Amino acid sequence: MQRVVHANGVVTYTFESLVGLPLRAHVSTRHGGVSPAPWASLNFSVARGDTPERVRANRARFAEAVGIDPSTPVVCRQVHGTGVAKVDWEQAGSAQDGSDALITDAVGLPLSLVFADCVPVLLYDPVRHVLGVCHAGWRGTVNGAAAATLWAMQAAYGTAAADVVACIGPSIGPASYEVGEEVVAMAHAKLARAARFFHYPNGPEHKPHFDLWQANAAQLVEQGVRPDRVEIAGVDTATRTDDFFSHRGERGRCGLFGMTAWLTPRRGD
Repeated sequence: MQRVVHANGVVTYTFESLVGLPLRAHVSTRHGGVSPAPWASLNFSVARGDTPERVRANRARFAEAVGIDPSTPVVCRQVHGTGVAKVDWEQAGSAQDGSDALITDAVGLPLSLVFADCVPVLLYDPVRHVLGVCHAGWRGTVNGAAAATLWAMQAAYGTAAADVVACIGPSIGPASYEVGEEVVAMAHAKLARAARFFHYPNGPEHKPHFDLWQANAAQLVEQGVRPDRVEIAGVDTATRTDDFFSHRGERGRCGLFGMTAWLTPRRGD
């Protein structure tokens, strides 16, 4: 990923595989906002105790940095599920209930999700000019949130999986993500060959670590996305609290960062 420092102090990351394509995507960091500790400083959510006024100011500062109207992003009331909302300009500025993913073919409409260890997934179909974004925590991952987003793009717009460019953003990495029996059991019940996503760095007598990055990437590849079109950022939020909020790394005392993406006009359109 490329780190971008904007003129107003906001810092974002962009995906290398999207360079030159007709869309924009920025993953925010914790820098450039107005919130005090423990949400310092670019927090996007009131869910952890920050004030609505500061969160609105943070979102406005981010919008100024990346060049969008702060009243237009579509967001989700995320529930750690697999619901996908199809949106267009009629839904600009709205919050979609019961969804953890958004899809659109509306040029210029920003889609925005928030995170603090869960996996940001972006899917772009350059043939149909369609965008999807997905929030995948461990529950969303094992229940197929990324695949559900792809299926929704296929059903709504005729997307072919082989055309899709996929990006997996900063999130808790396998070196940091120790999990319990509930996660292991559900993964084995839901994911093909789930054992490949678990490793035991401290020995087999200790709890395993879950590789959310590879679990989401494999899910997409198994649906037909080409492996060479999947970019994994490889940024572990739990060890990069200098740049990102991390629920695990900061023991729940943190804000939420975001991923915002939107389509831009194609040449000739």
